[in-house]
Amino acid sequence: MSAENIRLYDTTLRDGAQREGVSLSVEDKLKILRRLDEFGIHYVECGYPASNPKDEEFFRRLARESLKGAVPVAFGSTRKAMIGTDKDRGLEELLRAETPAVCIVGKSWELHVRTALRTQLEENLYMIADSVDYLKRHGREVIYDAEHFYDAYKGNPDYAMKTVRAAVEAGADWVCLCDTNGGAMPWEVREITAAVARELSVPLGVHAHNDGECAVANSLVAVEEGVTMVQGTVNGYGERCGNANLCSIIPALVLKMGREAVDAERLKGLTELSHFVSEIMNIKPDSHQPYVGQKAFAHKGGMHVSAVMREPETYEHIRPESVGNRQHIEVSELSGKSTIIIKGKELGYDLTQSPEKVQEILDLVKEMEHRGYHFEAADGSFELLMRRHLGLHRVFFRLESFRVIMEKREDGKVVTEATIKVHVRGKRIIATGEGNGPVNALDNALRLAIGRAYPELDDIDLEDYKVLILNPEKATAAVTRVLIESGDGEKTWGTIGVSENIIEASWQALVDSIEYGLLHKKAQPD
Repeated sequence: MSAENIRLYDTTLRDGAQREGVSLSVEDKLKILRRLDEFGIHYVECGYPASNPKDEEFFRRLARESLKGAVPVAFGSTRKAMIGTDKDRGLEELLRAETPAVCIVGKSWELHVRTALRTQLEENLYMIADSVDYLKRHGREVIYDAEHFYDAYKGNPDYAMKTVRAAVEAGADWVCLCDTNGGAMPWEVREITAAVARELSVPLGVHAHNDGECAVANSLVAVEEGVTMVQGTVNGYGERCGNANLCSIIPALVLKMGREAVDAERLKGLTELSHFVSEIMNIKPDSHQPYVGQKAFAHKGGMHVSAVMREPETYEHIRPESVGNRQHIEVSELSGKSTIIIKGKELGYDLTQSPEKVQEILDLVKEMEHRGYHFEAADGSFELLMRRHLGLHRVFFRLESFRVIMEKREDGKVVTEATIKVHVRGKRIIATGEGNGPVNALDNALRLAIGRAYPELDDIDLEDYKVLILNPEKATAAVTRVLIESGDGEKTWGTIGVSENIIEASWQALVDSIEYGLLHKKAQPD
């Protein structure tokens, strides 16, 4: 198998930004561009130069960026039917963007030529050739995206090949075969890509969408058949079901296929890149995402934990450190003693010499999970549980009492108020906070009460709040489980509370969240 270099082409700033609910500012796009450049992406597609005022400003600022290696790409389409290239506004805007490379998309599928373009098949070939030639004459590297190519080839292979030949004969530097509808199967991609590779001498690329859950597989199969450019987005973000996920494709290329896409040191930044883009796009990271997800190398069953501690390869397909991730040992009712020992070691406490402590903690975990706790999603609460049992717990404040009042007014407005009494560093403090609901009000009141003593609280944010009713048949008397996810900009942690009273369950999870955050911020305890 050839170890030929693969060129990575990222289209997060265009395709990824088309995901529902995503709206990137100019500064957001520049931040992502810089991070992609640092990671070692070869081409970064920056969007349509004149699609809206925001993109116009982005391309103006792009001209002042000093990139280390990434080639910025302006995206557009072939000229319109029956219009000369020198009169086509889209092509003019591509040139005005002044990027060294441009990507133009053209129609490969007879169905689209007739129904979308509403022109003749022969005119479409002229549109492709004229547009590529025009951009090449103006000194641009031209990447030609053959839209719907795999569907087109299945429908009319002769015409599909005519479209890409038109691009090649006009001087295209790359021809990228697109599965735009995302429905091609890997065996189809393999056969069609091989057929195209036999006929064309120009370097080939692949652009896959994920509507059939095969975008990553299709991209890797295409590489096996000679493709040397892979297009995709970070985390597979994109419209509908998304695009090919570069966070899965890149490690597969490097670690499993022996292809030179990025070097080993940069590959270690993959998890950080994934989470960075998630944060900028305001999308919660998928904890179960392959390679980069928080749970990608998580082990829960006692037998699995025992095995990976002896030899990680028993249940891990790669070393998590190679992509900047880490092994994660989860605690649950399925845990064995080895899990508790490992967790103790993470806290700097050697439990191998205290088998009775190990058994006590294990029994406690099983008893608490029987009551409704769920520690595999609450790593913060479990660490605090262990610290308390081992006498390592550090008290930051002591609760005297709290009270929550909700008032619904005649005008329909709902006001929630929480008053809390706590003891902090020898002082009794009373604070009142309002909020959007009782948990938010409690959080605000607690922060008012202890914030002066612990300025580290400013960096700790409550990011997610989930409620699960464990025995709904008991109606309003049911036991409630509350899970809170918090973060400080560098890491995230989960905490849990269980009670028949939802406010009490929320308080348990909230206190654990803040104590865990302060502990890892190295705040001085009470």
